[in-house]
Amino acid sequence: MVLMLKNYCILFLIFTSIYTSSVFSQEMVWKANVRSFFDNTEFGRSSVQMSQTMAGVHLAPEIGLSWQNKHRIFAGVDILHEYGSNKAIDYYDPVIYYEYDGKPFRFYMGAFPRRGLLDQYPRMFFQDSIQNYRPVLNGFFWEIYSDKNYANIWLDWVGRQTSQQRESFFMGWSGRYQRGPFYAEHLAYMFHFAKTMKADTTESVHDNGLLLTSLGVDLASAADFEVLEAKVGWSMGLDRDRDAGVWNKPQGLLSELKIEYRGLGLFNTYYKGGRQQAFYNAYSNQLYWGDPIYRSKEYNRADFYIQLIHSSVVKLKFIYSFHSTEKSLYQSQALYASFDLNNLSNKKNEQKYRYLWDNWF
Repeated sequence: MVLMLKNYCILFLIFTSIYTSSVFSQEMVWKANVRSFFDNTEFGRSSVQMSQTMAGVHLAPEIGLSWQNKHRIFAGVDILHEYGSNKAIDYYDPVIYYEYDGKPFRFYMGAFPRRGLLDQYPRMFFQDSIQNYRPVLNGFFWEIYSDKNYANIWLDWVGRQTSQQRESFFMGWSGRYQRGPFYAEHLAYMFHFAKTMKADTTESVHDNGLLLTSLGVDLASAADFEVLEAKVGWSMGLDRDRDAGVWNKPQGLLSELKIEYRGLGLFNTYYKGGRQQAFYNAYSNQLYWGDPIYRSKEYNRADFYIQLIHSSVVKLKFIYSFHSTEKSLYQSQALYASFDLNNLSNKKNEQKYRYLWDNWF
């Protein structure tokens, strides 16, 4: 009887392994990404922003398994070396996550790359340096999408509670619906900044929310531009010190204009309204990940850029920016380069990017 049961178990295991290998036929997949950034800002007389130069290079290799062309598991690391540092590695973030991509749904859970998931959020929510120094989301991202329409929810757990570190996390949601050239868009998040395990009576719990609802028009296809888009929206901050019972609700108008034609582009952002980030002087970038220049009541930024190289593998972009606020004009310059390879997508049928200077040489 025991021998018969053992034989049945062996047959069951063999059958199960054969069945699972046929249903879940696995494929080895990989990604390799190198990103370099040089961002120099000049705000010598500003009371809401500081001058600084941020420069470095990221190496982010990933390897994993894929099955049914929808399910994938990846493991890797995102390594940052800052220019001028005497360390080989200045920061690193582990990358371990599950990915599902079966249109119209996609889902990520674990520690996964930020790029490409929250790019629709303007600098009022996440300043440029977040991608450079916080390249990995820890939590989940779920989205339903079709063409330019989408709706998503996401969680980024950025602080595990210890005796020295506060518990903190972002919870966000966004969506866009386009009909013809016109669209409506809504972006939002809430940042929770709790106490440490010490429960020091001097610590306060903060909740920092931000919402932006916009109406826009996208004329790129009709005008044969790479990008031709304009939108205007109303923003509201919901910023409170929970222990003190203090609420701040700054509201304002935020507009964006995007024009790109054959390698040359303009991205203009204008804000007018209440001062954001009320508790910045106490917590700075611990509490706020948006650009601190939005503490000004009026701000205009004009980015003039050149797409020196633009393909699915290599991107090289130079930006010269003018910042107008506090009755002064400031400048900044940035150069971004990226090299991205993987064995997931077929790049042979990629549409070639058009450059204004294609026939000049």
